[in-house]
Amino acid sequence: MTSTPPRVIVVLTDQQRWDTTGAHGNPAGVTPEFDRLAREGTLVEQAITPNPVCAPARSALQTGRWPTSTGVFRNGLPLPADVPTLASVLGEAGYVTGYIGKWHLAGEDGPDGPVPPERRGGYAHWLASDRLEFTSDAHRTVVYDGEGEPVRLPGYRSDALVDAAIRFVADHHDRPFLLFLSLLEPHHQNATDDYPAPVGYRERYEGRWLPPDLAALSPGAPQGGAHRHLGGYLGQIKRVDEGVGRLRDALRSLGIEDDTVLAWTADHGSHFRTRNAEYKRSAHDASVRVPWALTGPGFRGGGLVRGPVSTVDLMPTLVDAVGLDVPEGVQGRSLLPLLGGASDPGRSSSVLVQISEDQVGRAVRTERWKYVVSAPPGVDPWREAAAEGYRETELYDLAADPYELENLAGLTSHRGVADGLRDALAAWLLRVEGARPPIEAAPPRTLDQRSPESFAADRVPWEGVRFGHR
Repeated sequence: MTSTPPRVIVVLTDQQRWDTTGAHGNPAGVTPEFDRLAREGTLVEQAITPNPVCAPARSALQTGRWPTSTGVFRNGLPLPADVPTLASVLGEAGYVTGYIGKWHLAGEDGPDGPVPPERRGGYAHWLASDRLEFTSDAHRTVVYDGEGEPVRLPGYRSDALVDAAIRFVADHHDRPFLLFLSLLEPHHQNATDDYPAPVGYRERYEGRWLPPDLAALSPGAPQGGAHRHLGGYLGQIKRVDEGVGRLRDALRSLGIEDDTVLAWTADHGSHFRTRNAEYKRSAHDASVRVPWALTGPGFRGGGLVRGPVSTVDLMPTLVDAVGLDVPEGVQGRSLLPLLGGASDPGRSSSVLVQISEDQVGRAVRTERWKYVVSAPPGVDPWREAAAEGYRETELYDLAADPYELENLAGLTSHRGVADGLRDALAAWLLRVEGARPPIEAAPPRTLDQRSPESFAADRVPWEGVRFGHR
């Protein structure tokens, strides 16, 4: 490690789609601060979560291991205390470590109690709730301190947590620190199934922007889908973006902005009940593709990382960025070799996605293709982390159909493509899960035998729809 190791801040949003940012082509002007991070630092253009469910994705962010490797393949399972984490690695190197916000890795002990120290992933300073959506609402934020005592923070929820982050930075700015700021926004408020933005923020964005997948599929979604929720969803993101700007102002005022690595990403996205009965847990990019930008030492001027990258790479990337050795057993890879348009010969051209809870599924995503398989009926997705065999269910050409409205699975014209992707998925499963499960091909069909889902493309009101960019 150098004599002046960089400080590290991670900002994690909950359920934020990739295409909510201006850096990805959103025209609504929601994220000027994120866009500045991406412009000045490094933008991961195609960041993919390892699992579109809160706890599994968060376990991967903390450990650099796929969810099945930590055992946290679904919500309600605790992060093992003996697995090295971002906090434990940096803490052993002398960093002050702090966690603020939503944790969701304590296990089944209940949403209302404090997280015991042994289940805090190695973070020393603590101001968090395991499931913040159950201990707070938009203007009543209750978290627990290091002694397990409840603390109510004043203000709109994301503002209250950003204020706490600024206090942590001010208290520890004179030494290396790791701060993980985990916000609930733009996740819905579970009790009301609503997206409570600050006063006036929902109104700014109602009717401003609707991505083509939601334009096509929301009319059939329950309870209004995105048409009802998107204004509040974007309003929440706008307020978070303003909060990150305030946090960066604090770094600047303390004279440590240039010495601080700041990463902003999300655990997963949201398809607003257009692909299944809730908001995520599908292999579509609306669920699995997230924003990810980094700036600070090592990342300033890093440009664009173009190929698909898993957010399981966050932990090894940050460990590498501060000059430490990545622990054995970490399955992610540092992004540093990719900066400035360089290549990493040891990196796969695809990424793996594990899907749990609603199904036991797997997907592989390349620059152009998405290939999805699911376990046959009878496999319990709540109890089983993996299946002994899978069936092909979806295939998308992301170049021709970026919003995944035309399922090509089973088309005889694409059998060769599917076979190649099946081999890529098999290689991933052997590497990550140590298994070679058989994968049954989708029933063959021809182009005139379109899947029911594909007819959604015919219902898109193309006029007036603003497209995000890939």
